[in-house]
Amino acid sequence: MTGVFLTILKRDLLLTIRQSTDVALVMAFFVVAAALFPFGVGPGPETLGRIAPGIVWVLALLAVMLSLDRLFQQDWEDGALELITLTPAPLPILVLGKAAAHWIGTGLPLIALAPLLGIMLNLTETAYPILIAGLALGTPSLSLIGAVGAALTLGARRAGLLMALLVLPLYIPVLIFGVTAVDAAVAGFSVRPHFLYLGAILLASLALAPLAAAAAIRNAVE
Repeated sequence: MTGVFLTILKRDLLLTIRQSTDVALVMAFFVVAAALFPFGVGPGPETLGRIAPGIVWVLALLAVMLSLDRLFQQDWEDGALELITLTPAPLPILVLGKAAAHWIGTGLPLIALAPLLGIMLNLTETAYPILIAGLALGTPSLSLIGAVGAALTLGARRAGLLMALLVLPLYIPVLIFGVTAVDAAVAGFSVRPHFLYLGAILLASLALAPLAAAAAIRNAVE
């Protein structure tokens, strides 16, 4: 099963590299949308620093959601997804490989850009390690949960809007604990409980999301 996982991971990473423009557009949205907030709430350093963790997390969540159509839609349109379902390899493992490739192509660049947004928004220096660690722990859950939404909306009309309605409520716990971890660090409290919750969400997503997405894909193909 490891070989199957690595094969689908390598395949999707190569596709991501060939479609690097899509990734660049998502990253551009992440940065440009953050640059708009000082105009909306004012350039006051204290105000921006207080809301900076929430801004970064919300924009990361939206950026991940905007890129979810890359997970299955192209394979659905060219028939590759049907061939994938016919292979003897377990479909949840294939889904996990595709979700991992999505996180590497989207989640890692978002984590790399997060310090830049922190500087733009006057984030407290002590919050940077917690923000990055929280994103590293939380964004894989966003990709896994998003895989379920992407699979459920295959072939649907206005799939993007439907996917947002399905996925956004499930993203809220990740958002809450990611933001409160940074707030706790700034206030001098322990961040351990928040990271434990993020880790629990990740473990639950790893266990359940590939199974749910695989079932949705089978239903769409049939």
